[in-house]
Amino acid sequence: MGSMYRIATLALALALMGAVGVMTIRPSLSESEHTDRAAPFAFEALDLNSEPDDARSERDVAPDLEHFRGWISAVGAGGTLLDLRGLGKSADVCLVDPRDDSVTLRNAPGSGEDDYPVVELLPEGLPYDHTMAPMGCVPADLDEDGDLDIIVYYWGRSPVLFMNTAGPEAVPASENFTAHELVEPMQVWNTTSLNVADVDGSGSLDILVGNYFPDGARVLDPDAHDETRMQMQQSMGLATNAGRNRLLLTEPTGEADTPPVVSDASTAIPERATTAWTLAIGFQDLTGTGVPDIYLGNDFGNDSLLVNHSTPGDVRLELLKGDRDMATPKSQVMGNGSFKGMGVAFTYADGAELPMIVVSNITSPYALHESNFAFVPDGEASDLLDGAVPYSESSEQLGLARSGWSWDVKAGDFDNSGTDELFQATGFLKGETTRWPELQEIAMGNDQLLHHPGVWPNFAEGDDISGHETNPFWVRGDDGSYADLAEAVGIAEYDVTRAFAFGDVNGNGLLDVVVANQWEDSRLLLNRAPDAAPGVVLRLVRPGAAGGDALTPAIGASVRVDGEGHPPQTRELFHANGHVGVSDSIVHLAAPSGDLPITVSWRDGTGERHSTEMVVEPGTHTVLLDDDGTAVVR
Repeated sequence: MGSMYRIATLALALALMGAVGVMTIRPSLSESEHTDRAAPFAFEALDLNSEPDDARSERDVAPDLEHFRGWISAVGAGGTLLDLRGLGKSADVCLVDPRDDSVTLRNAPGSGEDDYPVVELLPEGLPYDHTMAPMGCVPADLDEDGDLDIIVYYWGRSPVLFMNTAGPEAVPASENFTAHELVEPMQVWNTTSLNVADVDGSGSLDILVGNYFPDGARVLDPDAHDETRMQMQQSMGLATNAGRNRLLLTEPTGEADTPPVVSDASTAIPERATTAWTLAIGFQDLTGTGVPDIYLGNDFGNDSLLVNHSTPGDVRLELLKGDRDMATPKSQVMGNGSFKGMGVAFTYADGAELPMIVVSNITSPYALHESNFAFVPDGEASDLLDGAVPYSESSEQLGLARSGWSWDVKAGDFDNSGTDELFQATGFLKGETTRWPELQEIAMGNDQLLHHPGVWPNFAEGDDISGHETNPFWVRGDDGSYADLAEAVGIAEYDVTRAFAFGDVNGNGLLDVVVANQWEDSRLLLNRAPDAAPGVVLRLVRPGAAGGDALTPAIGASVRVDGEGHPPQTRELFHANGHVGVSDSIVHLAAPSGDLPITVSWRDGTGERHSTEMVVEPGTHTVLLDDDGTAVVR
């Protein structure tokens, strides 16, 4: 009898295990379904750069970090699309290549425009040596004179502002960019993300700097034998010992080619968010107040959602965390996640008031396996102002949970259907010898040891940690779930990618993509969608502080399409959202039914808010958002 009972119990256990196994197998598309869903998309891959002379594959680092220099060398590739020549298309690229630590401006391949000599941005006249390395470049017209200046940020020093003195239609040349310190005096920061927005609603752009290793730490100095400030994270899930994030408010002087007045408002950042290991910054006006709320993607600990209650000159940011119920794991509650936030994107579905927030994490199978986040709205925007978080995490249900060791993530509409797709960067360290066992060992060790560099295992050239993954191209189906169609579309390359930048390179109304790769050549994906509907590309500008005919990008402006017969669409102009990829400062819309009725909202240079309705036809347009509240197509 006992034997029969044991057999029955074993059979039941096996049946339950089988049922659970079936439930945990991810649903996938058939080959024909992949082909059908991929049919609207096509890309042509173009070379963006080539291997520089004396290219490196690792960085020189401080002596205490030498044995795992491969880990320390895992970031630094960045890409930006922009319109430096006033051509009305995203025909220029700012590229950061860690192989020679260069920051260069160049013509975008496929633009149809003449190449010009590659321009290298060097901080001439400022302190700069081999202990410093660029991490990213962000265009921002900080003097509001109508041409784009460029902020370059680094490990080893505070950011540099390259003032563009040539005018908005000049061909880029090195002599036309003069280097200025963003903060005085120069400080030793190790910055991994930088974003711009009008945080306090004053009408001028502000700068949020995400720092990583501790301030003052000479991470890239091979002679730093006496370095005492260098620490690794003190926890894999709750670390708060990074360099301090900074919020810098700017005010244009009114004079062209003159750096703005910069004031430090960093004390407004809640302490928990200040010392996080920040890798990604996302701005979005979630509350409808006209100032951007902030999502910080943080490595080794909680991400930070900061609700913005600021008024001009008075920055007030409130750190919110979601509520957990009995059925929700802690890490799937916004603000409680202990995952490695590496990128963030916002995408609005089906006319929703609030966007879905997509966050990249480490999701390589059997390897510190976490989950990407897809925070889906389940409440009202007003909840945020009341201190509640109207979001629940749904990445597994949406098919977005797993992708690889993920970095930048960006949302855009690549077939002009009115529905966004997602590009996600993956890969960490490409080699032939896997080092996941060693990484797993230290990750499961005692947090009290983790911050000591000496306890870290060897990670060097030839080692591999998630180095052979492909970048997902997530396409949404009719049921709202996503499938990775990169292979079916023909863009599944084993790149180790850090960032994407979106823009309309050739002016045909379709989004193109810069793919910024780490320790290898970068590429540009030219959109060849075969049967795409018409698109609308808007360059939203407002009068600049320099006066005259100066027009500056209206960063923070929003556009909404909600007319009958048109797919609902919402876009907010925050071009530097994410990890280190920076898109062109355009608003891209689908116009499958022709002319689009849109509502445009913005702040003028004094901080006053305006909103107006207008109709735009397919094509590329510059729209002047004037101080009197009118919007005029130019």
